[in-house]
Amino acid sequence: MFGFGMPQMVIILVIVVVIFGVGRLPELGAALGKSIRNFKRAAEGTEIELKGGSENGGSKA
Repeated sequence: MFGFGMPQMVIILVIVVVIFGVGRLPELGAALGKSIRNFKRAAEGTEIELKGGSENGGSKA
């Protein structure tokens, strides 16, 4: 995949953990999954999901 081997993937994972922290990894994974899903839907021409990122309705006010 893109010419990355296991050592390169481990280094990238360590950098992500250092930057974002362990607690945010599931949230980042879910956001990445939704993004990929929406991209595929948009490429097919179907409706896409346009919701805010937070659980309280997308507003922090």
